Amino acid sequence: AYVSRLDLRVLGFDKAIPKGNGRPPYNPADLLKLYIYGYFQRIRSSRRLEAECQRNIEVMWLLNRLAPDFKTIADFRKDNATAFSATCRAFVQFCRSAGLVKGDLVAIDGSKFKAVASARRHISTKHLKRDQEKLDRRIA
Repeated sequence: AYVSRLDLRVLGFDKAIPKGNGRPPYNPADLLKLYIYGYFQRIRSSRRLEAECQRNIEVMWLLNRLAPDFKTIADFRKDNATAFSATCRAFVQFCRSAGLVKGDLVAIDGSKFKAVASARRHISTKHLKRDQEKLDRRIA
């Protein structure tokens, strides 16, 4: 229901307006529904999504028995990367306007940890001080 309310042209999806000649492409709304379904079901692979289109009754109902191949699904993701960001932004705005999310607090985890803990790669306090002094000299 959410995807059917979106204006895919404004969001920047390719082929939202089909050409007048030739065979029409898959509707971007259908492929977006498939992508969202895969996201909720933790299915990231385009080959797995293709298999779900042929065996899963939920997906058959969702896509009206369309069965795009894995290359079509992968190309849809690749060609519409900015449109996906716009769709996520529109979804957050929808949730805020519906009162589902307040948006008072935003948390971002940018932690980076070094996973190598061998004796050769171990950094002591003395080594850290020496690196800090070297950095200070370069900055000066």
